[in-house]
Parts: sequence; structure tokens; C-alpha cells
Amino acid sequence: MGMTKKFLIAMLVGLLVSCAEEKKEAKESIPAISTSSEIEYPVTRKGDVVDEYFGSKIPDPYRWLEDDRSDETGEWIRAQNAVTFEYLNQIPYRTKLRDRLKKLWDYEKVSAPFKEGNFTYFYRNDGLQNQNVVYREKDGGESEIFLDPNTFSEDGTTSLATLAFSKDGSIAAYSISEGGSDWRKIIIVDAVTKQVLEDPLVDVKFSGISWQGNEGFFYSSYDKPEGSELSAKTDQHKLYFHRLGDEQKSDKLIYGGTEAEKHRYISGYVTEDDHYLMISGSITTSGNDLLIKDLTEPDSPLVTVLDHFDSDTYLIDNVGSKLYFLTNLDSPNRKIVTVDASEPTEENWQDFISETESVLSPITLGGFFFTEYMVDAISKIYQYDYDGNQIRELDLPGVGSVGPSGGKKTDTILYYSFTNYKTPSTIYAFDTKQSSTTIYRESGALFNPDEYESEQVFYESKDGTRIPMIITYKKGIELNGKNPTILYGYGGFDISLTPGFSIVRALWLEQNGIYAVANLRGGGEYGKKWHQAGILQKKQNVFDDFIAAAEYLINNKYTESGHLAIQGGSNGGLLVGAVMTQRPELFQVALPAVGVMDMLRYHTFTAGAGWSYDYGTSEQSKEMFEYILGYSPVHNIKKGVQYPATLVTTADHDDRVVPAHSFKFAAELQTKQTGDAPTLIRIETKAGHGAGTPVSKIIEQYADIYGFTLFNMGIKELD
Repeated sequence: MGMTKKFLIAMLVGLLVSCAEEKKEAKESIPAISTSSEIEYPVTRKGDVVDEYFGSKIPDPYRWLEDDRSDETGEWIRAQNAVTFEYLNQIPYRTKLRDRLKKLWDYEKVSAPFKEGNFTYFYRNDGLQNQNVVYREKDGGESEIFLDPNTFSEDGTTSLATLAFSKDGSIAAYSISEGGSDWRKIIIVDAVTKQVLEDPLVDVKFSGISWQGNEGFFYSSYDKPEGSELSAKTDQHKLYFHRLGDEQKSDKLIYGGTEAEKHRYISGYVTEDDHYLMISGSITTSGNDLLIKDLTEPDSPLVTVLDHFDSDTYLIDNVGSKLYFLTNLDSPNRKIVTVDASEPTEENWQDFISETESVLSPITLGGFFFTEYMVDAISKIYQYDYDGNQIRELDLPGVGSVGPSGGKKTDTILYYSFTNYKTPSTIYAFDTKQSSTTIYRESGALFNPDEYESEQVFYESKDGTRIPMIITYKKGIELNGKNPTILYGYGGFDISLTPGFSIVRALWLEQNGIYAVANLRGGGEYGKKWHQAGILQKKQNVFDDFIAAAEYLINNKYTESGHLAIQGGSNGGLLVGAVMTQRPELFQVALPAVGVMDMLRYHTFTAGAGWSYDYGTSEQSKEMFEYILGYSPVHNIKKGVQYPATLVTTADHDDRVVPAHSFKFAAELQTKQTGDAPTLIRIETKAGHGAGTPVSKIIEQYADIYGFTLFNMGIKELD
């Protein structure tokens, strides 16, 4: 997730001359690729672990794979990868896909600029750099490198996670992720000289960096767990203040240290004027309480704004003591309210920008609010003043997604990106003083959107609910039911899938593939009600929505079951795992990535218990246990069933959705699969849940995924 706004796509034309010869050679030298029955899968030892839930005994034969530190698990990973790559190496056009994707990726990418102190900063990638580089300029002079994450490690697996500057821009703190882990280090440097000022802060997790003046910053973390740091449960988040020059062990605990203050997630953020500290605490991934502290008064108390978890509420901005909150309390599509900091509780809130039929996402810049509204997963932006008056709707270049960058009250230029599934991202600059928009930077991609079609359709799910889906493909494709198609979905955690260009998706489209994205219930496309329609004992709605999307594509001749793949990651991996076990005959290929596959035990790893708002847990009631068991992917693989060709992908340093989920799922599939479809698992090393993955690894991974997909659709050569 998130790659589409950091990396744009180019389509270069260097392969055209040699295509005919390559096709001829491919026809003459296609090797016989092993079927599932011919693949010698590693033997996965079965243990005798049995758990009891409300009188039901549930075997867990692969419990030993949860131990990420054991030699036996390490050997299993090596053996599985050996089998997987032996299979992938036989695909005749795997190298061609990799080389093509590498060429597509190889062009300059530059972010919108932002000012800190006397410098203007921006991110740049010259093409194939594993990590984006932070540059800066002063007074329009020559640009220089400020931070180059490519130097953090030899193989590019250490990435820059967060970069935050002190109020005057003279000091910077940045966090790094090693090998894709959510555990971070924070490094503090003099922003002018770039010299490191003190020892790094360590063992920081799920944390922002919020400065108070130039004195120091607030950050969050857990106590390091006993056992494996990659899988052991983390339960009590704590907010600290680090004063510059002090040792980390002296950092002041601000909140979260007592049983009464116990939260699974805590964040602290300081207002732009340094007046207030806001503290947000959550038990799950949905809903937060809220506290405020006056930083201008020594030893001021923490004052409660919200003492419950019935809403998602956070501070957008303040003008003196006037606070502006975004909330979905009694307003599922969100609204902005105002209140005075002296009496900040909800009974005193006043509507500022009221709820509408569309979902609201605001930012502030230059003394204005810019409100992005999502209409059928498509963006619109309006400008408001601080009196709540709508000034204008910004003219957007088309139908798609907008990524406004926000900024400080002193800024006068709003930068925003515009993209959709067929249009590379272009950065626009809106001048708040001149009320004019110009193109700041066009994409360097050589991809021509005029050659492609991206249409939004609506279809009915099993219960009659109207679901939107955007389908993208090359113009001129005959809808004959034979087109290679990937159906992608997520459907959870109030997350919206909005149209965005992807470098890897361009490769698929270029191969005459169709790419369909369904906006399932459980997401945030239509606000909180849409989210809640796909959680707990309504989770089956999400799977039904996805199945109905597949049936729509088949019934309308975009594709057929023999040319249809399903893809999703994280919660989307759960989606793929559940749907392929419920309707195995409907799909030819399944591509579950870093998925939540063992629904009975997900809450026992790292911060997994925080997902209970969406999922519930197997321990909370007999009814919930039975419901979860009914769709848990690992527990619904049956003997004698022909499952789709499956390539499970995960990573050894994923400490968000631990790889044991994928390990168990792959082991069960390999044991019970009937028929010739391969069931493989690709385990990336020195990588995590996805963020910060080096470009080189992404290119290799998607060449493998698309190669596996196309080959198992019966495609023997590429155009």
C-alpha cells in the first residue's frame, strides 16, 4: 500500500524491435512446467497441538511454525523458497517481465516541495534507486542531498520511515526501519550541518514524531516484549517526551504507564503554534478517546475531551483557544466542529462544516481549509475560510484521486497530486493568493492514458447492495470472456481504495491484462456505515461483495473463471484466502499477500488484538468463535477440493501480520490440494509488511507474481 503516490510509472518502447524474435524463440523452447502433483513440496511436520474453544476442539498441527526464531522454521522457509523458485525459474517469460518492469520503473520521480526553516525540501528518485532520497535547496540555489536512505544499508533494506523538523527547522529527527520491521530507531541531526547530535532512540514502534519548539519531541512505543520481537504480543502503548541532549532512559513518560491509562495505541501531537498537546488513545483500530494539555502553562493538567471510543476524532487546527476537530461522532461521513479549549467536551461542540452524503477528509494551509470529498471513491476538493464560508470548488483535471499535501499557516501554495488507474500522477500548485492553478511537475512516465480505458461500474452483491468497481484495460480489447484479469480488493478497517496509478499495474495492462478494483463493504468509501457493514458478524458481506464482483466480470464477458485471478494484501490477503476456500471453482489463480489467515489466533501476535473491532476474537463468545471459524482461511481448506493455482507471498520480518499466518495456510494447501494447480509460498527475506521495501525486491516480486499468474492461465508467450 502507498506505493502509488511515491512511485510513478513510465512506459518505454525499447522492446518493440526484438519482440518477434523473442516470440519465435519462446515457441521453440517452452519447457514442461511441473504440475502440483509433480512438485515435491517440503514435508511439513504435523504436531499434536489441540485448542479448545467453548467445548470445540480445534487441531493446530502447524503451531510450531509460529516460532520465527527456531532452526526448524528457518529450514522450512529455505526449503519452501527453493521449491517455489525452482518452479518460477521454469516460466519462459519471467525474465522478460522483470526486465520490462525495470525499464518501466526507470525514470525520475520528484515529490511536492515543503519548507522547513531556510530550506525547501523534496523527495527524489533518479529511477531505480531502492529508496527515495531527500534533497533540499536554499533561496533557489543548487539542490543538495540531505538524507540518502540508500546509504543506510548495502542492500537497500533499511528505509526512511518518518522525517520531522523542529519548529524553526534547525533540527531534524527521522526514524528508520531495518528489514521492514515496525520497530524503529529515531536519529536526531542538526538540520543545517547534517551532523548527528546524539545517540539514536531505539525500540520505537507505531509512532509519529511531534516537536515542541526546538526543545524535544513526543513519541510512542511499547516495552520490548519477552520472546520474539517480531511476533510476541505488544499490548500497552506509552507516550514519551524526549528532551534534546538527554539519554533515552531519562525520557519523560507522559501517558499510558498505568493500568487506568492502558491503550493499545497512543499518539501525541502538538499544535502548530506550540500551544496544545493532543493525546489520542485507542484500544482497537477504530475509535479513540482524546485528551488535551496546555503547553503554555507549567504543570498544566490533562483535560478530557472524549472519554469513550465511540468515534474517530482528532484536532485539525486551532486559532488561539478555538479548536477545530474532525469527527464521525453521530456523523458517519465526518464533519468539522469547533469548541473552546476551556470547555472542550462534546456537549459544547458547534458544527463548522456539516456532514454531507460524501466522506470528508480535510487539510489546512495558509489560513484555509481544503476539504476533499469522496464521491463513489472519486475525489472533489473545496476551499473554505476559517469562518466556515465555502470559497470555491477546485477544478480538477478529470475523474480520479487527489492527494493534497497540506502545510503551514504561512504557506501560500497548496500542492496536490492527481491520478487514476490509467493516468500517471501529476503535481499541481494552487496559489491561494492568486486563486490560480498551474502544473508544478508533470509525470516523467511515457505511459499514454489515451490508449487505455478506465470505467466505473456498479453491480449488486448477494443481498442486493450496490457496489462500485473500476475496471481498467487497453482500448480495443475484445470482451470475449478470455482476457487475463486480476480482481483486487481489501474491504476492511475503514480504508478506501481510490483510483491511483501504479508502476506494476502498468506492466499488467501492457500485457493486455484487465485490472478490476472492487470497493467492498468494510472499507471507508461511503463512511462509517459502509465500514460497519463489513465487520464482525457481517464480515461475510465483504466476501459476498468480492464474489459478486467476479461473477459480474464473467457475466459481462470481461473474462472467465479460467482467466481470472484474485489479489489482496493484509486484510485483503484474508479476503483472498476466504473467498478461494468458499468458491474455489470461480478462480484460476489466487494471490494472497501477507494475509491474516488464522483467524482463531491473530489476536495473540504483536498488536493483532487491536483488529478486534473489525474481526472480533475467538475468545469473546461462542457465537463469535463459530462465526470466525466459518470463514478462517486456514481452517476451511478441505481434502479432495481443487483449489486455484496459489502463490502466497509474505516476508520474514513482517511483524504486523506475522508470516506464520501464511506459513500455516501454505502448509494446509499443500497437504490437501487436489488436482494439478500449484500451491506455492514465496517468502521475502529482510522485508516486512510492505512499507520501505526496496525497489529491486518489488520488481523481482511482481515479475514472479505476474509470471505465475499468466502461466497458470495457460498463456505460453507474451506479445
